[in-house]
Amino acid sequence: MDYQPYQKIKKQSIVMKNRKKQHTDLEVVQEGFANGVAPGFPLFELEKKKMIEDATEAYGKFLTALKCDWQNDPNSADTPRRVAKAYVNDLWAGRYTAMSEITSFPSDGYDGVVIERNIPLTSMCSHHHQTIQGVVHIGYVVDEEGRVIGLSKLNRIVELFGRRGAIQEQLTSAIHNAVNKICENNKGVVVTIVGTHNCVSCRGIKHQGASMVTTKASGVFRDNDSLARQEFFDSIKINNGTHSI
Repeated sequence: MDYQPYQKIKKQSIVMKNRKKQHTDLEVVQEGFANGVAPGFPLFELEKKKMIEDATEAYGKFLTALKCDWQNDPNSADTPRRVAKAYVNDLWAGRYTAMSEITSFPSDGYDGVVIERNIPLTSMCSHHHQTIQGVVHIGYVVDEEGRVIGLSKLNRIVELFGRRGAIQEQLTSAIHNAVNKICENNKGVVVTIVGTHNCVSCRGIKHQGASMVTTKASGVFRDNDSLARQEFFDSIKINNGTHSI
């Protein structure tokens, strides 16, 4: 029996496995900020359940302080638990759950621009705990001997940091710094977020349709005459490549 095909496939599998690099240490949030990870991160399921119980009790007291007769309203009787679960399992999930491993691969001589546009973003502003909805655009230029990120992993980075809650400026920096750390030997990284804020549309000025644009750039993307910068901003159609940083 000829085992060469099997041996060849096995060898290719080992080579591909060795080309992968796992990245786990991506915590770039400054200590002391409210949008950091929880003490003891990541939390076990039992710890999350205990947190939900504590938050349920506290939110019930919060509603009572606001003169809301939530306990006698069939539509609101379970609201404290719903809100607590939403924070722990969804809105702030990135504070309690570890990011899955981020994979990168050798660029194999590619030294052009890599751009992923329109990554969905849901986050929560630290000021009023109102949601931020929008999209994230990420670009980077790798060296011929650098590394590229698995495409869906950019989405995972956005999801992790977005699900912690932050002001948009901090979130932009956190995503940029994580990508910059993973893409070894890069020539530049750029992150642009376009977000709409419920704290603007639902309170205060109460203006609908306003959006906020934030950009964090490094390397070639800070050069106004850079072709990479022009390609990125032309691609995402933000001020025709003249978006200021």
